[in-house]
Amino acid sequence: MNATVKQTPLDVARAAWGEPLPDWVETLAIACGKTSQAKVAAKLEISGAVISQVLRRVYLADTARFEIRVRGVFMDGHVACPGWGELPVHECQKWRDLAGTFVMGSPLRARMHRACNACPRYLNEVTV
Repeated sequence: MNATVKQTPLDVARAAWGEPLPDWVETLAIACGKTSQAKVAAKLEISGAVISQVLRRVYLADTARFEIRVRGVFMDGHVACPGWGELPVHECQKWRDLAGTFVMGSPLRARMHRACNACPRYLNEVTV
């Protein structure tokens, strides 16, 4: 009888990324091991397939935006926002994505549009 040992998400990430494992990939793998890939994907507002690809290091796109989400959601990463004060990095990224378009109907969007367009993180496209 041949017993198959199931790999944990951390085992998968270590095999694909090698050592040293980037801290955000390790955090992602540990989070998937504690709950499930589907629950982690829901928290990150992405698909489980993307998580699987990142853990296996076969994700073809740049992982910088994904890293920001992991740091903001699971690693308590924050930035000093000129419009909002202390803000999780993944929320900063959402506002930067919206900053290119001014919206008249929302005072919050207008405030964040002005703040983002004056922020060095937006102007220099700092990723983390």
